[in-house]
Amino acid sequence: MKFDQQPDGFVDAVKAVLDGPDFPGSKRRQLIKLLASAGMLSLVPGGASWASDKKIVVCNWGGDMLRAQPVAWGRPFQKATGTRVDYDGTGPSFGKIRTMVESKHVVWDVCDANLAVAYTLGTKGFLEPIDYSIVDRNKVRPGFATEFGVSNFIYSFILAYDKSKFGDHPPRTWADFWNVKEFPGMRSLSARTLGTLEGALMADGVPADASKIYPIDEKRALAKVAELKPHTIYWHTSSESQQLLRQGQVSMAMIYSTRAVPLRKEPGSTFDFTWNQGIVIPAGWVVPKGNPAGKEVFKFLAFTQKPETQLEMLRLVGAGPANPATNAIVPPELQRDNPASEENFRQQIMADPVWVGKNQDRIYHDYIKVISG
Repeated sequence: MKFDQQPDGFVDAVKAVLDGPDFPGSKRRQLIKLLASAGMLSLVPGGASWASDKKIVVCNWGGDMLRAQPVAWGRPFQKATGTRVDYDGTGPSFGKIRTMVESKHVVWDVCDANLAVAYTLGTKGFLEPIDYSIVDRNKVRPGFATEFGVSNFIYSFILAYDKSKFGDHPPRTWADFWNVKEFPGMRSLSARTLGTLEGALMADGVPADASKIYPIDEKRALAKVAELKPHTIYWHTSSESQQLLRQGQVSMAMIYSTRAVPLRKEPGSTFDFTWNQGIVIPAGWVVPKGNPAGKEVFKFLAFTQKPETQLEMLRLVGAGPANPATNAIVPPELQRDNPASEENFRQQIMADPVWVGKNQDRIYHDYIKVISG
């Protein structure tokens, strides 16, 4: 059967397979060879770009981000440049990045992390410096472009809750979150320290002001975490933080805003959240030392700074624009979901990435003793 006699939808089906985020590279190459040998690759729209060796591999934490980032950034970049962008949603943990770099077997070109990670891994020699001759440091907020990381979007740790449990009197502060008498039910906190310690201090009466929160009074924060432990389930992945709410195991949770926005938008959802006392985290791109694509990866980072691409990330998962210029094109219906809007931003505190980067590993061991002891 000739190519132009293939059943309706054949071309679209082939394109969908090749563009799919879960199609392994080895099988992709096999399919490309078959198409090429049959003289069919050039007849598939964009087929020539698939045959190119140019590729960038992005590692993120999966879930909603694994669905959103290819739509907002990966496929548009491939269309504009011919360079394919593949995604790995297994999570760019410290340990994985360190092991790759030390073994000189780096398979990721760029990782979706945060500026605290950039500080920690960068100062230890595991990251490439950001090439600011390609990436524009003026397209992020002051302090959001560091030697080893540049912000790609903004998210927050926020207080999410089940409206069906609280009616007209939902929790609005971290003091409410810790108040199990007036707001009964199990809570959920991260099994890591970022966000949790800051929230604990606000619950204990420290003003919602970064200059008052940092440097963190570790003893005070950990004592407050211990106080809530009998009423807390600790989540280890962001998907788990959503599931605990969906399944009714907890009535409220400290979770990422990028998880709370999709949760609120689900059909029949009874979930909502507040920006009040949120802890803003500048998410950031980091490039493992010795990444396979080399300097080419910085062209991708520069592409993700475009306001229209950052607006798409806000639309898809509530990822706040790192580029302040994007706020001018955010439509009114999306302002509620935007952690970087003027109204929402001023209700929150900004996490200190340098303090966190310097101290989080050390504090983590004490934190684990508190929540598991």
